[in-house]
Amino acid sequence: MALQKIGIIMNGVTGRMGTNQHLIRSILAIRDQGGVQLANGDVVMPDPILIGRQENKVKALAEKHNVERWSTDLDAALADPYNVIYFDSQTTVRRAEAIKQAIAAGKHIYCEKPTATSVEGSLELARLAREAGVKNGVVQDKLFLPGLLKLKRLVDSGFFGKILSVRMEFGYWVFEGDWQPGQRPSWNYRKEDGGGIIVDMFAHWRYVLDNLFGEVKSLSCLGVTHIPERIDEQGNKYACTADDAAYATFMLEGDIVVQANSSWAVRVDRDDLLTIQVDGTEGSAVAGLRDCKTQHRVNTPKPVWNPDIENPFNFTEQWEDVPDNQLFDNGFKVQWELFLKHIVEDAAFPWDLLEGAKGTQTSDLGLQSWEEKRWVDVPKLSL
Repeated sequence: MALQKIGIIMNGVTGRMGTNQHLIRSILAIRDQGGVQLANGDVVMPDPILIGRQENKVKALAEKHNVERWSTDLDAALADPYNVIYFDSQTTVRRAEAIKQAIAAGKHIYCEKPTATSVEGSLELARLAREAGVKNGVVQDKLFLPGLLKLKRLVDSGFFGKILSVRMEFGYWVFEGDWQPGQRPSWNYRKEDGGGIIVDMFAHWRYVLDNLFGEVKSLSCLGVTHIPERIDEQGNKYACTADDAAYATFMLEGDIVVQANSSWAVRVDRDDLLTIQVDGTEGSAVAGLRDCKTQHRVNTPKPVWNPDIENPFNFTEQWEDVPDNQLFDNGFKVQWELFLKHIVEDAAFPWDLLEGAKGTQTSDLGLQSWEEKRWVDVPKLSL
């Protein structure tokens, strides 16, 4: 058994998502488990170099987690041939230019989404990567959530019969920052900094819908800024220039209707922060982040609306849990392991920069639909 180290430039990991999901729960977890085993029995071990613009932050992060390599010099990291992969989890407005720089340096690319601030910018990255011959991938973490994996199991088994509709509810109350600190960074609510829930979440909804139910054909979207003013990390008031809620309808191939509500100004009265209900001719299911429950056609109750009597049904008790039947690892870590195998042994990895561009396209069209107050078609993307 041979051990192969692989240098990974991790840019932007001092932020919440980069630190928690990509560094601690993915790369360091892979390191702690002894690497990723390949098909031939060899092991690939990630060796990260942390890159950040503020020396004190990146140094402290590296020291806290026993990461030997860190720097504020991205150019030097890109010039080092030991570093094979460039990963980016910076804010959206910084991502595209850094990825272009990494492609020019011949690095394989793995990045968060959105990959750029416009579909044109995202397609440019995909074209540049193809022309340079570098492998590339985009984080599509929701596909690896236990609840959605169970939902995919039901779809693939034909449980639903003909799928009729999908209803998605996502969100929670993000505190405004006055009497309680907000749990999301302030840039999320400034359009000029790449913020907005449409830009953030529609990239997720695109790959979830495409991979589970069918290709998105058209959409209608209403965006809203419910909270006009918030308090930033320094305690200063600022005007919210980006949307904090979006109410959308998607039409998929096969005439599947999807209603998707996304909000950072909603209080949760459901099983999870994200719930997806799928209704079909033969059965229905409701999935959250980890759990999934079903109701088959033969077990469906027959309620009759009558306001003059107490409801005789306990609807929540009439569903059955889908069992785990497997161990579920962190979704970000699972996709990192797949990408490392893709780089080292050319294993399949379909979630490339072109797939990432589809997410940016959906966000762009959602904003267009909101501005023009109409349905818009979703054309196929190609390089």
